Amino acid sequence: MKTLLLGLGLATALSALAPAAQAQTNYPWCAHYGNGTGGAMNCGFTTFEQCLETVHGIGGFCERNDWYQPPPGPHRRQRGPY
Repeated sequence: MKTLLLGLGLATALSALAPAAQAQTNYPWCAHYGNGTGGAMNCGFTTFEQCLETVHGIGGFCERNDWYQPPPGPHRRQRGPY
């Protein structure tokens, strides 16, 4: 049991020291599935059109992701319905 706890503690410590992933995990558009009384939300869309295609036929709506942080550096502004 001590060996298992030691191994778990070592694995946790090593994962904390690993460099953070550089992948972009948030995107500018979110899909809200369902009719507004609950349901899932997915903020993994780069364009408004991509989000609309996803919710088309299954119900839901799309809106801007207020938490989106664009990657550093020059980039062009994406247009949306707002």
